[in-house]
Amino acid sequence: MAAASLEIRPVNWLQADESRAVVAVLDSYASHLVGGGVPLSAKVKENLSTELSKRTNALVLLAWSEGQAVGLAIAFEGFSTFACRPLINIHDLAVLPKFQCRGVGKALMAALEAEAVKRGCCKLTLEVLEHNQHARKLYETVGFASYQLDPAAGRALFLEKKLA
Repeated sequence: MAAASLEIRPVNWLQADESRAVVAVLDSYASHLVGGGVPLSAKVKENLSTELSKRTNALVLLAWSEGQAVGLAIAFEGFSTFACRPLINIHDLAVLPKFQCRGVGKALMAALEAEAVKRGCCKLTLEVLEHNQHARKLYETVGFASYQLDPAAGRALFLEKKLA
C-alpha cells in the first residue's frame, strides 16, 4: 500500500460512518484468535462509539485507504507519577486482515507517537499477548521493549482482575 493512499485521522464521532467503522474494525480484531476469538456482543456494538466519545482521555484514530477504514488505534491518556508527565496507553491496535503487512500498523503507531510527543508525554505503553509474534515484531520495530526498573527486580508483568 502506497503511503499516499493511506490517511490516518482522529475519529469524528458525529459522522455515523466513522463510528460504524470503529465498531467494524474492532469487531474484526476481536473475532480473530489474537483478539480473543469472539466477536463483539450486540450490546458492545450498539454502545461502543457513544461510550468512547464520552471519554475525554480517549484517542481514537482510523486508518483510511480509498474511502475504507482499514485500521484502528484506540489509546487513552494516563499519567506517570514517576515522570510527573502524561503517557499514552495503546489499548487496541487493529488492522483488517486484507490490509495487514502493508504498513498500516506502522503508520498508526507513528501517528500515536506524534500525538504523544505533541501532548508532552513521557512514554507510550501497551500490552501484547506473548505468542502474537506478528504484533510483537511491529512493536519492537517501532522501538517498544519490555521494561524493568532494575534488572535485579525483574521485568514488569501485566495483571488483571475482572469485575462483575
